[in-house]
Formats: sequence, structure tokens, C-alpha cells
Amino acid sequence: MTEPKSLADRIEDALPQTQCTKCGYQGCRPYAEAIAAGSAEINQCPPGGAEGVQRLSSITGRAVIPINPVNGLERPRAVAFIDESLCIGCTLCIQACPVDAIVGAAKQMHTIVPDLCTGCDLCVAPCPVDCIVMYPVTETSGWAAWSQADAESARERHDFRAARLRREREENDARLAAKAVAKLAAVDRLSPENDAEQAEKERKRAIIAAAMERARLKAEAAKAEKATQADNEDKNKE
Repeated sequence: MTEPKSLADRIEDALPQTQCTKCGYQGCRPYAEAIAAGSAEINQCPPGGAEGVQRLSSITGRAVIPINPVNGLERPRAVAFIDESLCIGCTLCIQACPVDAIVGAAKQMHTIVPDLCTGCDLCVAPCPVDCIVMYPVTETSGWAAWSQADAESARERHDFRAARLRREREENDARLAAKAVAKLAAVDRLSPENDAEQAEKERKRAIIAAAMERARLKAEAAKAEKATQADNEDKNKE
């Protein structure tokens, strides 16, 4: 039997999934959770526009209100464009794109895949040579310029990217942990012949042990964050 969707899940389903952060949160899911928790208004998503507010109103029961201009204005859909003659291949735009819509590699020219771009414009600011511009591709705005299929595709790419980055971080942390263990073992095998060498051995051992402790605390913090997120999701289902 399938469990009923939580309020946060239903709110997230109604968001355009541009992941633009204009709502003030780091993506559509955090914004949905904030609305469900009562700490955010339903009018903070410019890409969703007026229709988006109506969608959220029908889900939450809150009154329809105009888009908050602090978060931006409802505009025609735009996609990013890279002036390839100016691109220096720094990869900062690739790192900023939340849906993997930019193709390229370090020290090589990058390009936008228009069909994948959500128009979030998060790639514009990091570019050190100002070679990225946003071009409107529709005359309509909000959900009139963006379909549910577009939203679902963007959400899938965003989630896939997040999972990939999380896996890469975990693999890197594991490599660093194994390296630290090996270094500590190597230090422990040293046989100091005088007080100076003994002091140097203890110094190295303390540095490695401190690094391992920082890694342990970081892993515990990440685990606690996941547990908090799971707890919040459970509360939203109640």
C-alpha cells in the first residue's frame, strides 16, 4: 500500500523545479518544506508566477497573494547562452548549474544545452569573464511558458546531480580517511632515536589524529542532518 504524500511532497510537486533559489531557499524541496512548516509564504516563486501561487493556495488553503517583488518578478522564460569566443573553460558555471545543463570540461569551451536549461540564471554571476547572458525564449511567463513535463524532467536531473555529488563527496571522504589511517600507521612504525625525533613523531601523530577527528565530526554532522530531514518529512506526513 502506497503511503499518502506529505504536505511538503504535494507542495514540491506543484513547484516548477527550476531550482533557481529566488524563493530564498536552496532549491524547490527546501522551499516546499518551509511552506509546509509555515515558515515561508506561497508567493516566493517568480518562475511559477501567479498560477504557481494559485496552485500552492489550493494545496495549503492559504489565500492567493501577489508574487513578492523581493523574490523577483514573473517574466518570460529565458535560457542561458555562452559566448564561446570569451569562455575560458573555468567550469564555474558547470558547478553552479543545478540541473547539469552545461557541457564542457576544464580549460575547454563550455556550451548550454537549451532544452535542459531551466532559466535559473545561477551560472551568470560566477562567470569571471561575463560570457553568459540570458535570452527570453517565450512571450508567456510562469506555467504558461513551462510545462509539468519540463518540471518533472528538471527535477529528475536535479535529483540525479545531487545524488552524484553526494556519492563523490562520500567516496572522496573515504579515500581521505583511508589515507589518514595509512599515514598514522606509518608514523606509529617510526622508531625515534632521540627526544627530538620522538617529539617530531608525536607532532605528526597529533596532526593526523586531529584531521581524523575533524572528519569524524563532519560525518556525524552529515548523519544528524539526514536524520533531521527524515524527521521533518515524517512530521509533514502527520
